[in-house]
Amino acid sequence: MELMGQQQTGRMNGALLLEARHITHLYQARGGEARGSRPPVVLEDVSLQIHAGELVALLGPSGSGKSTLLRILAGLIRPTQGEVLVHGQRLLGPTPSCAMVFQNFALFPWLTVLQNVELGLQALGLPRLQRLKRALAVIDMIGLDGFEEAYPKELSGGMRQRVGFARALAVEPELLLLDEPFSALDVLTAANLRRELLRLWTEGQIPTRAMLLVTHNIDEAVSMADRLLILGADPGHIRAEVRGLPREQRQPHQPAYAHLVELLYRLMTSPDEDGSALLEAREPALLRRGKPRSARPYQLLPHVAPADIIGLLELVQAKGGRAELSELGRALQLELDELLPLVDAADLLQLARPEEGKLVLTAVGQQLAEADVQEEKRLFRQQALARVALLRRIAEDLATAPDGRVEEERYLERLREHFSEEEAEAQLQTIVEWGRYAEIFTYLEEEGVFVREAEEEQGKSAAAGSQTTSS
Repeated sequence: MELMGQQQTGRMNGALLLEARHITHLYQARGGEARGSRPPVVLEDVSLQIHAGELVALLGPSGSGKSTLLRILAGLIRPTQGEVLVHGQRLLGPTPSCAMVFQNFALFPWLTVLQNVELGLQALGLPRLQRLKRALAVIDMIGLDGFEEAYPKELSGGMRQRVGFARALAVEPELLLLDEPFSALDVLTAANLRRELLRLWTEGQIPTRAMLLVTHNIDEAVSMADRLLILGADPGHIRAEVRGLPREQRQPHQPAYAHLVELLYRLMTSPDEDGSALLEAREPALLRRGKPRSARPYQLLPHVAPADIIGLLELVQAKGGRAELSELGRALQLELDELLPLVDAADLLQLARPEEGKLVLTAVGQQLAEADVQEEKRLFRQQALARVALLRRIAEDLATAPDGRVEEERYLERLREHFSEEEAEAQLQTIVEWGRYAEIFTYLEEEGVFVREAEEEQGKSAAAGSQTTSS
């Protein structure tokens, strides 16, 4: 199947606008220095190119460093290693040839629509009359005519994002960087705004020469992009580069569209496989280049609740124990960043496994999906202790602690060696949530202490006895 049309071949041969060479970036601890001897890595050896005339989608799970990479390309963050080149010149700070549209709109609430759009033009030093003329023109083009004097609080989410687009386009950027600009909008508003942006782009009504879209929505990426860069996580790296579909095939009813979506779901849910080999085996015409996944330095837990994992298992069981991942995402109305952690958790606990774009329950997963509440907890506890090293360590420490109590700081210290402060805290909270559900321990949040279940029960009994005696 040929998935690369002549139009896209022309796009790919456009002038090189921006290039990232061997970008590696580390989490920075307080004080600006990386923590410990093995600082957590956000991005590892990422190289890419953006050419004139192409819309590139950057697709990856949480933790793959998509937004960090975008800010490095914009010159807002300096990478720990590597360099960014714009027209062959090394980027040393924010570049005026790029503009960014953010997920959360990033508008100034005390400024009107017109004043928000004019902000970037002020930075260019344009005369007042020229700023006004250009701002009004882009406001009209983006569908905001009549709202020039409105404040952000008076606008819907879709209209506020239009202001974000107008502000970015007003500076006539050569490269437009889009950081999940549609994810905060409802489905219909997002679809309408995507169509409007693509229409302006394909009709040449905006001077932008290329766009880079960060997204976690596979359908969005397939429907918009000429080229897709697939990132892996822990640390972020490019796993594969995939050619987009010809424009006439970018509709959900097209067989090529459905095929590419399924391939991408399989790639995204098989993080330990070589992305290049996986795609090449299924569809050589899709592949451009790729890179194997790096080994994880430390076990990373997906941040999902046990009840949600079990809900996923029950849905798959209702479908016969096997279900297409793309269908599950649509049935649950989950974006990729919401679905993948559930799949990762089920896989980690050996309750289900991703298999060629499907999720297949294991024997234990089938038992758990059909069990009553107590049996659910028993099976979850069994799998969690067998598969989650930190949970097992806490249970072992509690078993040998004379008073049946262990402070959380012991485990936070170890987590901080491998994760940022924020992620270390998040990992601990996931451990707490899973351990509590499985009744492995009790957690006293105010004290920051894990307590052996038996010790907690003894403490409650002693307190009750004391109250009885005093009465």
